[in-house]
Amino acid sequence: MNILFFGPNGSGKGTQGAILKEKYKVPHIESGAIFRENIKGGTELGKKAKSFIDAGDLVPDDITIPMILDRLQREDCKDGWLLDGFPRTPVQSQKLDESLKSAGIKLNFVVEIDLDREIAKGRLTGRRLCENDPNHPNNVNIPAIAPKDGKCRVCGGALSTRTDDIDEGAIDKRHDIYYDDKEGTLASAYYFRDRAAQDGSKYIVLDGSKSVPEVTDALIAQL
Repeated sequence: MNILFFGPNGSGKGTQGAILKEKYKVPHIESGAIFRENIKGGTELGKKAKSFIDAGDLVPDDITIPMILDRLQREDCKDGWLLDGFPRTPVQSQKLDESLKSAGIKLNFVVEIDLDREIAKGRLTGRRLCENDPNHPNNVNIPAIAPKDGKCRVCGGALSTRTDDIDEGAIDKRHDIYYDDKEGTLASAYYFRDRAAQDGSKYIVLDGSKSVPEVTDALIAQL
């Protein structure tokens, strides 16, 4: 199954992606990792992307989307994939949709994790990242997944805090982009919601305020 993930920072999107990756044995692909891989590997697309990044500019869609398509067509994606971090605008959604169809790649599910903006912000300020796996859930503001003795509650690894998770201005900036339902990431998700009935895909909305197991159960029940 091929799944496109949407959710604000703090919604648990990475955690749910990691769970589905293990359950269905499909790669969890993040757009940022695709950029880093291409740049590090010195691919032609990576070189082009780097020139924009070094200049402080956004990488154009005609470079980003071919990178993503290349990744989705690799051998490890033959049984499905999870993609998040792209698209972020309605225009990108349209271009990605057209490119997937041109490549003969079927999008089966689009998942939106719905979460109140203030709750998402609170989760970010309490989030702690495990050195062994950043998707291990650890949050000092949520008793159910609070770190154990200052260490990762899952594996005991050392924890750290992302600089932009304690900068409220940075959080607000990221959320301004995500929660914009006209030109931002939510509008990008709604593009696929509005086309679901036409192309045979399924649009799933999850209540992100629930616990990790509850969100997982609700998601799996609809896949």
